[in-house]
Amino acid sequence: MLLVLTLVFSLILAACSGKDDNNSSDKGKDKGDGKATSSKLASKQEAKILESSEIPTMDTALAEGSTSFTYINNVGEGLYRLDQKNKPVPALSDGEPQVNADKTEFTFKIRDAKWSNGDPITAQDFVFAWQRAIDPKTASPYGPYMMGGKIKGAQEITDAAAAKKPYDVKKLGVVAKDDKTLVVTFEQPIPYWEDLFAFPTFYPQQEKFVKEKGKNYASNKDNLLYNGPFVMTKWDGPSDTEWVLEKNKNYWDADKVKMTKLTFNSVKDSSAAVNAFEAGEVDVTGKLSSDLVPQYEGDSRLNNKLEKTVFWLKMNENATSGFKNENIRRAVAQAFNKDDYAASILNNGSIPANAQMPKEFVTDPNTGKDWREVNGDLLKFDKDAAKASWEKGLKELGKKSLTLRFLGDDTESAKKTAEYFKSQLETNLPGLTIKVEAVPFAVRLERDNKMDYDIQVAGWGPDFRDPMTFSDLFVTGGGSNRMGYSNKEYDKLITKARTELGGNPNEYYKTLLEAEKILIEKDAAIAPIYQRSSAILQAAKVKDIAKYDYGPDYCYKWTYITQE
Repeated sequence: MLLVLTLVFSLILAACSGKDDNNSSDKGKDKGDGKATSSKLASKQEAKILESSEIPTMDTALAEGSTSFTYINNVGEGLYRLDQKNKPVPALSDGEPQVNADKTEFTFKIRDAKWSNGDPITAQDFVFAWQRAIDPKTASPYGPYMMGGKIKGAQEITDAAAAKKPYDVKKLGVVAKDDKTLVVTFEQPIPYWEDLFAFPTFYPQQEKFVKEKGKNYASNKDNLLYNGPFVMTKWDGPSDTEWVLEKNKNYWDADKVKMTKLTFNSVKDSSAAVNAFEAGEVDVTGKLSSDLVPQYEGDSRLNNKLEKTVFWLKMNENATSGFKNENIRRAVAQAFNKDDYAASILNNGSIPANAQMPKEFVTDPNTGKDWREVNGDLLKFDKDAAKASWEKGLKELGKKSLTLRFLGDDTESAKKTAEYFKSQLETNLPGLTIKVEAVPFAVRLERDNKMDYDIQVAGWGPDFRDPMTFSDLFVTGGGSNRMGYSNKEYDKLITKARTELGGNPNEYYKTLLEAEKILIEKDAAIAPIYQRSSAILQAAKVKDIAKYDYGPDYCYKWTYITQE
């Protein structure tokens, strides 16, 4: 729900847990029904929280990083919502849908719920939002990715537009039979359909409001409609460093929402964030830089969690980078010490990664083992092998040196990372020069979309609990590819899994395991770095921030403040 990050340290993607990681006691805690012990509640249900980046967009059709997804999730809602235990449960869907015999047609009843302007939410709001997200004119980074090969008609719309042929978004497999009845048709059975419908790309939008606002839609808090637990009462757009959420009185499940006000500030300096936390000025920090984590080892306020998010070097196979050459890619992928990077630069519990899929995410049904255990390490640090591949690649290119632009974020952590890779790659690959370009997160996303970079640290957090959320990232021309990689054999395996094997989990997993080996072991298309562990500081009085494994990072629907 990512994704595609690139040093998207917010991004990518986080997990839901109703457990308060700071306290083992359940006394006074919300048990999942939204009813905390009243005697323990503070009279003032407000909190101040820090983030490491601004919000790039609040438009569900244009969002692509977990920072956007997190706040869209808190002010919006879809057919389903992730609960405190990371499980998708009916939200705007009034109970479970009716499903046909071959599990490709789902009929949902839309519950009685309102937009923040008082208008009822209808089935047509979903139809409009999904058609807008799949429409190539919108240029949604997630619409084609989340719908292609899944929702009937989605891939044909995308393919027709790419071939400059006519297309009709009304052929997308979503129909409003009446105001309260929504029918969705899949290309084939999708085992993770509940996760899809909990994802922000599938949230509704009111056609009248969106068209009335035109280009200004979602540009600030006044140009948005809300249907989730909170509304935005302050947000002036992507460059704003402070935004405020307040309880949405029109939310259908408002009785579960305890917080009346949440104030967020973007602070990129971890030391400043920690100082504000220790001074009692804020209640929760953003992700801490590596040098600060050891200071809080054993402190109950430290929340340290191994996420299902993996980071890698993304190498743009453009005309000048040299990355069309497999030996150049392999050289870069093996030229940096990822163990040292995880231990010295991150130093927050993150672990080295030698493949694409994270540990402890999915289990192979054929063996009963963790995916990572089955496929093993596919591309490890090897300085000598890297140098040999580098020399061979340069010879094949007819060059003696290369200069590459390293695109990164402007946060403290991102700058440290960029300097580390510059040092490692220039030292271990003679003739390589790295020019670091540090930019704000929103600018980096824009340049990633335009493929205006040579190399960057990118990450992906899962959007649903299935290996396909990682596997189909790099199909030829895919919306999340954005680096020019193409392998017909890889494409064939992904297409087969998506279109033929949805009802055969054993073959489905075998096919995707093979695809990962092609991507990493055979092609060195990306250079795996690490699986992220995030560390934040959270005041003991702040309870039940839901932390997610996929999609949004956090949800505050069930959060509450206890008496100090």
